[in-house]
Amino acid sequence: MKDFSYLRASSTDAARQAAALPGAMLLAGGTTLIDLAKCGVAEPDTLVDITHLKGLDRISVDERGATIGALARMGHVADHADIKSRFPAVSEALWQAASAQIRNMATIGGNLMQRTRCPYFRDPANFPACNKRQLGSGCSAIGGVTRGHAVLGTSAACIAMYPGDLATALVAFDATVRLGERQLLVDDFFLLPGATPDREHAIEPGEMITAIEIPSSVAARRSTYLKIRDRQSYEFAAASAAVGLELEADGRTIRDLRVALGGVATKPWRARAVEDALKGKVLEPDAVRAASLLAVEGAVDHGANHYKIELAPRVVARAILKLGEAA
Repeated sequence: MKDFSYLRASSTDAARQAAALPGAMLLAGGTTLIDLAKCGVAEPDTLVDITHLKGLDRISVDERGATIGALARMGHVADHADIKSRFPAVSEALWQAASAQIRNMATIGGNLMQRTRCPYFRDPANFPACNKRQLGSGCSAIGGVTRGHAVLGTSAACIAMYPGDLATALVAFDATVRLGERQLLVDDFFLLPGATPDREHAIEPGEMITAIEIPSSVAARRSTYLKIRDRQSYEFAAASAAVGLELEADGRTIRDLRVALGGVATKPWRARAVEDALKGKVLEPDAVRAASLLAVEGAVDHGANHYKIELAPRVVARAILKLGEAA
């Protein structure tokens, strides 16, 4: 293992300054960092420990929404009573992620900064061609085993799937990420691969995530996260959907609908075409199933991942109808 220096940051400003140094990485829960170091992808010169910084683990919820500190543990957020009642899709996305042990260590900020689980990215010894590791080297996944790869948002340079659950729920409800002085929609924080798949996040040197903010809405309060995977726990999504629903006073007409997909795209994927097709319409199974097909408009498969194009609309429709039945 490569030797590295350890620096315990004395403040948020000091952490930002240290993190801007060449070869520096932030250390919070460390659950992803350990994985990347073991497989030889991450080789930091300096680890900047931010685990003890005060105030960054707070969770507050009021009538305007939720503010979740970057150092809040995934498990604590998932179990927070106000998150569970006002943002159930966020809680459900978190408790269906990883294992209980990891959820109790991993932080919210670290979760958003996690890298792809593409096996070609994580095996530099056997697959040196990976544009995420070394831009211009190629993509070993294209033409390889693609069952777990993306069908939306791909490019000729990369087809790696974004693996997280939390960000899918955050994108559905217009959450923002605080980067010190700057604030971005979570949807804009994640970047499409295009010709530069080595850059996954819109974060600049000297910036670090300090908090996530989720605005309150009726759709967020009546929401769910549906995750389909090969086994019941500790598995990434084959396809998932974060859905929020608001009905008119008649209990049948859709006033507001939020839909985001996970497990099928190179970033958390907002399905606005589905939302637009159903707003103002009566919540009826055939209409929901027809509109849900729009979730995979423009999808491109690479052989073994073709099933995702058929699976994702079914997941979306099932989640919407589940909320409609509970209305």
